[in-house]
Amino acid sequence: MIGYSSILQHERGAMADFRSQTELVDEVTPLKKKSTHWRGLVAYWILGLCNNFGYVVMLTAADDIIKSHSDSHDERKGARDCIHLSTGAILLADILPALFVKLLAPFIPFFVHVRVGLCIIVAGAGFLMVAFSDNITMSIAGVVLTSFCSGLGEVTFLQYSAFYDKNVVSTWSSGTGGAGVIGAATYTILNTFGMKNTLLIMLIVPITMGISFWIILPRPSDEDKKMVEIQKRVNLEEVDSPLRSFSKKVKKIPSLMKFIIPLCTVYLFEYFINQGTFELIKIKNDFVHPDKQYHWLQVDYQIGVFLSRSSVNLFHVRHIWVFSLLQLLNVVIFTTEAMYYYIPYFWIILALTFWEGLLGGAAYVNTFYRISAESKEEDKQFSLAATSFSDSIGISMAGVLAIYAHNKICDMPLPSGA
Repeated sequence: MIGYSSILQHERGAMADFRSQTELVDEVTPLKKKSTHWRGLVAYWILGLCNNFGYVVMLTAADDIIKSHSDSHDERKGARDCIHLSTGAILLADILPALFVKLLAPFIPFFVHVRVGLCIIVAGAGFLMVAFSDNITMSIAGVVLTSFCSGLGEVTFLQYSAFYDKNVVSTWSSGTGGAGVIGAATYTILNTFGMKNTLLIMLIVPITMGISFWIILPRPSDEDKKMVEIQKRVNLEEVDSPLRSFSKKVKKIPSLMKFIIPLCTVYLFEYFINQGTFELIKIKNDFVHPDKQYHWLQVDYQIGVFLSRSSVNLFHVRHIWVFSLLQLLNVVIFTTEAMYYYIPYFWIILALTFWEGLLGGAAYVNTFYRISAESKEEDKQFSLAATSFSDSIGISMAGVLAIYAHNKICDMPLPSGA
């Protein structure tokens, strides 16, 4: 009896140990998933910040880049004293390579580590080229490299977000908005040390991108094994039957037009304002010197973008076309102000610019959040990538129109009393 009791007690103890170990595993597993979830969200915020940082810095520095290489014969002799080369030229250099990459990337095999490595190298080269430039051609070439990185990074990370919880789209968008605020403000503040030193300091940004992607971001197999298997099949089809894969993707594009067209027009309107009118709006005798107003308008715009790109989890707007109509109204206000100088105070311009940024950021994040939430799993990655080129198309069109509008407004006489 004693032996039997001992055995029974031992068995009960073993069962208790087993239950405690099982409970421990059950407790640890959700914690691991929770940790992985938060790592994904944080990593995507940093990736959004790093990816758009150089793009924003180049636009904020556009006026300085133009002026640093302008000779006396570049100055207009009219009353407005404009420079022939508009900041719209920097905008085109900052977006056309990105547009090319975004159009091509959705149709080629998805080798994410190669793409990210290329982004980091090219981004660093772009900062160095502009920093050490001694002519406008070299500066624009550096801007082109930065644009290539931004475009490749955006389409790659949006495609890669299909492997994770849809909320990484929200943190990605917030990070890109943060890049606007931090990039524009950092450049504006550090520019007191000179453009060259400022750009050299910013080499830390591509390094941070690598740390975020390869160290902080968890591997997709820990997040969504189903999506990993789908991507393996897609990659296999792209390699084995590229024509068939290309044809299937092209047929999906018409269904994405409800996202592409509104986002394209919103960016067309807002970048026409930013690069076609900002440098022409000079309000004298106000709390910001006219020569510094362009920089602070860029910072103000980016604050609006950051707040709205971070808002999708608080409120979600389905009808993206509303943002297009409201942004068109802003075009009318800013263009007529650049022509006739009828707004008396710079703070009114700041308020309008902030509103413009809110509209642009909201259009971006609500578009990609809808795609991530509504697309089929097998279509999600391509849909995110294909729609990503719509903002670049709008921005490219804005660059061309901004150059034309800039020159026309510069040829106008100043309004009386200006």
